[in-house]
Amino acid sequence: EDPVGNGQEEKEKNPFAEYMWMENEEDFNRQVEEELQEQEFLDRCFQEMLEEEERDWFIPARDLPQGMAQLQQQLHGLGLADGHGSEDILSKSNLNPDAKEFVPGVKY
Repeated sequence: EDPVGNGQEEKEKNPFAEYMWMENEEDFNRQVEEELQEQEFLDRCFQEMLEEEERDWFIPARDLPQGMAQLQQQLHGLGLADGHGSEDILSKSNLNPDAKEFVPGVKY
């Protein structure tokens, strides 16, 4: 008898107990292979989706005629005032700072 109960008695009943996992090794391998194939399929689908989106996106340099692309580059080159000239613009302004906010379609 095994008073400690460390499993020696069970091993004596079945000397191949530690190798029983090999009984289902083929099923396990098949399952893992299916999972890997499914993951590969999902990766391919995702990559195709990204490529399809990229084709459908509007890319000005690619999709606009050459003259339009140059015009767009010029527009991007224009910037807003850097803040130094804004005081000058405000001093010359004749807008009423206390006026109500303009809302299109609303009559005052």
